[in-house]
Amino acid sequence: MTDTEAFAGIPTTTLADLLGREQVMDIGIRPLWGPVPRVAGPAFTVSCPPGDNLMLHAAVHRAAPGSIIVVESGDLDYALAGGNVCAVARRRGVTAFVADGLIRDLGEVRELGFPVFARGVIPIPGAKKSVRPLNEPVRCGGVRVESQDVVVADEEGVVVVPAARAEQVLAGARAKLAKEAAETLDEWEKAHRERINELLAAAGFEG
Repeated sequence: MTDTEAFAGIPTTTLADLLGREQVMDIGIRPLWGPVPRVAGPAFTVSCPPGDNLMLHAAVHRAAPGSIIVVESGDLDYALAGGNVCAVARRRGVTAFVADGLIRDLGEVRELGFPVFARGVIPIPGAKKSVRPLNEPVRCGGVRVESQDVVVADEEGVVVVPAARAEQVLAGARAKLAKEAAETLDEWEKAHRERINELLAAAGFEG
């Protein structure tokens, strides 16, 4: 079993290179305060209908320590969570929220140092009426996320590593980073220039 904490040492840019666009959430899912630390952990998935946040609040008391709670919502009218919910999540060991929606009490959340990646902030909270299953597959930021997929988020964005591929992707990312660390900027520039010139020549560019 892969140690998901190890992914905290892997930039999302490296993972994106390995996994491709389909595993990278859209640019609307962004850190709401900064500088934000890179976070990584297994997904605890939640689905909330527009205007309702009951199941996110339920998840806070059910997610295992180290989890990243990933929320499907798409709601841009009501907040999914506020300062107290984030404080309780942090106290219970939840690593972060990644939410396709909004939160409130950003100043409190920033002061707590609790990482939230979401679409923005609004001051009005949602209702608590709709019950849905937890840890079912969701879509967040355009990416399908299943329970226990590895979520990695930093200032560059949010990447989802499918659980079945986590060990392979971690090994590949470490190898890629080691290769890059061993290469000087002069070496990189030379190889880059040669590749660009080859591509231009193949296209018939003579400038």
